[in-house]
Amino acid sequence: MYNLMLLPQLKKFHTSTTTTILRHCVETSNLPKAKTIHAKLIKTSQHESDSLFTHNHLINAYVKCGDTASGLQLFDEMPERNVVSWTALIAGFVQKGFPAETLSLFSDMHRSSIRPNEFTFVSVLHACSFAQTFHLICAFQVFAIVIKFGFENNVYLVNALLTTLIRNAELDEAAKVFEECFNRDIVSWNAVFDGFLKFSCNCIPNFWRRMIFEGVKPDAFTFATVLTGLADLSKLEIGLRVHALLIKSGHRSERCVGNALVDMYLKSRRLDEGFAAFEEIPSKDVYSWTQIAAGCLDSGEAVAALRVIGEMRRAGIRPNKFTLATGLNACASLSSLDEGRKMQALAAKLGDEEVDVCVDNALLDMYAKCGHMDSALRVFSSMSERSVVSWTTMIMGYAQNGEAEEALKVFEEMRTRGERPNHITLICVLYACSQGGLVDRGLSYFSSMSREFGIVPREDHYVCVVNLLGRVGRIREAEELVLRIPFEPSAVVWQTLLGACRLHGDVETARRAAELALAVDRDDPSTYVLMSNTFADFEDWGSARTLREWLENRDIKKMPGTSWLEISGCSR
Repeated sequence: MYNLMLLPQLKKFHTSTTTTILRHCVETSNLPKAKTIHAKLIKTSQHESDSLFTHNHLINAYVKCGDTASGLQLFDEMPERNVVSWTALIAGFVQKGFPAETLSLFSDMHRSSIRPNEFTFVSVLHACSFAQTFHLICAFQVFAIVIKFGFENNVYLVNALLTTLIRNAELDEAAKVFEECFNRDIVSWNAVFDGFLKFSCNCIPNFWRRMIFEGVKPDAFTFATVLTGLADLSKLEIGLRVHALLIKSGHRSERCVGNALVDMYLKSRRLDEGFAAFEEIPSKDVYSWTQIAAGCLDSGEAVAALRVIGEMRRAGIRPNKFTLATGLNACASLSSLDEGRKMQALAAKLGDEEVDVCVDNALLDMYAKCGHMDSALRVFSSMSERSVVSWTTMIMGYAQNGEAEEALKVFEEMRTRGERPNHITLICVLYACSQGGLVDRGLSYFSSMSREFGIVPREDHYVCVVNLLGRVGRIREAEELVLRIPFEPSAVVWQTLLGACRLHGDVETARRAAELALAVDRDDPSTYVLMSNTFADFEDWGSARTLREWLENRDIKKMPGTSWLEISGCSR
C-alpha cells in the first residue's frame, strides 16, 4: 500500500518496486493501477520497461485482473518471450474461463519450441477439463507431452489429469491413472472421491475403507465429501465410524465438514444427532441453518423448522431462497396462514435477489394448502417467471379445494400458452376430474396424454382413472382398465378398485380385487383393512370378525397414511 501511495511521485522505477506493486495489483484486482504503471514505464522509456522480467509481470497483472485482451496485445508486442511469458498468459486465460483459447495458446507455444514447465501443464490440463468440445484424447495428448518432458511423476500434474478426467465423467480412465501413480497424495484421493460423489456414489464406502487401510490421513475435504456421499446412500453405520475418526482428526471445526455431518444424520432420519452435530459447528452459515430447518420438516417437525428459522434470523443470518422455500413448505404443512404471510413479508423485504420461481412456487403451495386460492391466484398472476411446477401447483390446489373446473381452466391456459406439462401435471389433472366427477373429460385427457404430450401413462395415472370410474359406479370399466395395464399393477391399483367396490356395494368384484391385491403383496395391511370394512358395510359381521382376528394373529398393522404427491419442493 505504501508503494502505491508513492507511485505518483516516482519518476524512475526500480524493477523490484515495479514488480511489488504489480503483485499487489493482482492481489487486489486493481486493473487501473496496473495500467497506470504500464503507461509510466512507457513514458519514462526506462530500460526496465523493455525487460522480459517486467513484461512478464505486466502480462500476469493484466490477465489476472481480467483484461486478457491487453495481456495478449502486450504479449504479441514483446520482442522476446520465455516459458514464464507463455505460462502467465495461458494461466490467465484458463482462470477467466477461456479453455479453447488456452489450448490454442498452448499449441502455439509448442510450435514455437518453448519448453513448458509443470505450471504450464497444470493450466492446460485445467483447460481440458472445462473445454465444451472435450475429447478424452485431448487430455492424453497433453499428458503425452508431460511424459516426453519427464514430468510424469509430478503428483501435481497427475492430480490435474485426474481432475480433468473426473470432471468429464471418465471414471474408468481416472481409476487407471490413480492406480498407476506411485506417489499419490491426499489430493489424488480427494479427486477420486469427488468423482464418485458426482457419478458413482456406491463406490465411496469401499474406497474410504481402502484409504484408511493404506494409512492415508483424510483432510477436511475428504471428510466432507465422504459424509455427503454416505448421506446420499443412507449408510449410517459407516457414517458413525467416519464421525468417530473425524473427532480424532481435528477437522471438526471446519464448517463444510460440520454441514456434511449434519446432512448425513438428517438423511438417516436421526434428527437428534443432526441437531447435536449442528450445535458443534462453530460459525454456522445460511446453509447450516437452512439444512437443519429442512431436516426438521422432512422429519415431520414443521413447528421445529419454523423455530429454527426464527433462531437463524435472531442470530443475524440473512435467509436465502432455500430458507424461504423451507419456511413456506413448513407453513403449508401446518396450514398456518398467519405464519405463511409472515414468511411472504420476509421474502418481500429481502427483495428479488432472494426470491425466484422456487420461492413463488412454495408460496403458491402454502396458500393452496391453507385453502386460500384467491391469494394463490394473485401470486401466480404476479409471477414474472413460471415453471411447470407453478402451473401444476395451481391445478392441484384448485382440485384439492374442490374447484375442479378452475383446475381444468388453469390446465387449458397452460396448453394455450404452449407450456409443456409433465407426468405429475397430468396426475393432478386426472385427480381434478375425479374430484369433480368429470369422467368424460378425464378419459379424454388420459387417452391423449401419450399422443399430445409424449407422456406414457404410469401407475399413478391408472390409479387416478380407476378412481375416476369407480367414483361414479363404472366398476366393470375400471376393472377392465386394470386388466389392460401393460405392466403388472401394484397392490395400490387393486386397492383403489376395492375401495370403489365398497362404495357401490359390488361384493364379487371386491373379492376379486382383494385376491389380486394380496397376490401382489400379501403383507400389505391396507388390503385387509379395506376388505374387513367392506364386510362390515354389508353387515357380514362373521367374515369381518374372522378377518380382523386373523390380522391380529399375524400382527399386521395399518401403516399411517402419507402424501403421495409432492410438487412444490425446492432442491438444495
